[in-house]
Amino acid sequence: MKQEKLVLAYSGGLDTSYSLKKLSQENFEVHAVSVNTGGFSKTETQVIEKKAYEMGAFAYKNIDALQTFYDQIVKYLIFGNVLKNNTYPLSVSAERIIQAVEIVHYAKSINANYIAHGSTGAGNDQVRFDMIFQILAPEIEIITLIRDQQLSREDEIEYLKSQGIDVPWEKAKYSINQGLWGTSVGGAETLTSNKPLPDSAYPSSLTKKEPENLELEFKSGELVSINQKSGKSVELIQKLQELAKGFAIGRDIHVGDTIIGIKGRVGFEAAAPLLIIKAHHLLEKHTLSKWQQYQKEQLANFYGMQLHEGHYLDPVMRDLEAFMESSQKKVSGTVFIKLHPYRFELLGITSPHDLMQAEFGSYGEMNKGWTAEEAKGFIKLTANAPKIYHYLNKDK
Repeated sequence: MKQEKLVLAYSGGLDTSYSLKKLSQENFEVHAVSVNTGGFSKTETQVIEKKAYEMGAFAYKNIDALQTFYDQIVKYLIFGNVLKNNTYPLSVSAERIIQAVEIVHYAKSINANYIAHGSTGAGNDQVRFDMIFQILAPEIEIITLIRDQQLSREDEIEYLKSQGIDVPWEKAKYSINQGLWGTSVGGAETLTSNKPLPDSAYPSSLTKKEPENLELEFKSGELVSINQKSGKSVELIQKLQELAKGFAIGRDIHVGDTIIGIKGRVGFEAAAPLLIIKAHHLLEKHTLSKWQQYQKEQLANFYGMQLHEGHYLDPVMRDLEAFMESSQKKVSGTVFIKLHPYRFELLGITSPHDLMQAEFGSYGEMNKGWTAEEAKGFIKLTANAPKIYHYLNKDK
């Protein structure tokens, strides 16, 4: 009987290894696919490929989606200064969206009839993957062995051992998910509400003690140079992460509402994302109007929430991206930062579009652009509406 083509979202971990071995023994021609959004080195990719073939893959493919990830998602997270619950730069949730999209494209390119992933039934990723797959390829059937069979780690390990695969699958004390836009960290502490992650849980340790100055230059909202050295966006993000991680900057724990309705807690390390977002936000304070900032903050918060919950393909997201892109036309200039152990200072900016112009007046100082009588008239008119309300309702 001819085997049917199946594409498996493959990471090389226990869940996807179980799925690969099990499916390859059934009537499937399994194409194991990894999507690189910043978490794979060349050596790691080679190890994953070797393991995939050992597990029974018909073919293995690693898709480099770094630039796509930046162009289609990360850029808009910067434009919107998106921090979930004012804390988390959506490191993992943003990656999952682009990984799912790339897997669908690959499945269609080889005319696969099935797509499989290793998500459990207790997390956000099952929603993100399934929604993208169903919307872009409703004709392709989705298989999720771990979720459907409610398998434990012990069940999976025992099965692999029965197949002659006795690889050490000890669960790491901390689960690390590294990508271009930050690294998530989960452990026993993040399952509680009161315990912090220890320093040892984070991938980067403190190695720099003396403060360093940093310059980030933006053009139309995008990072274009670090310390006056230009580069491409993805390369600059990676370079900034390397430069700043020695200060152990960007560590925090995010608490939020999961898609499935329960509270979740996750640690993360995201030096480059936090530096870029905070620097970009400061530049916007100088170059955008009051109402541009206000409207963009509301819309960007909604954009981040929708992205987190897997609604990336809703057409409203393209509308929001168009608004954010339009808002960035004058967001150009250099932001000056000082890096310290565990923290950073935003020192100031220079920009040809800086709206803080002394010739129109200096806040709290002498008025230059209007007379005292004009100021009194403005204040009187501004007070008119509440004055009328309080006059008519003074008894209340």
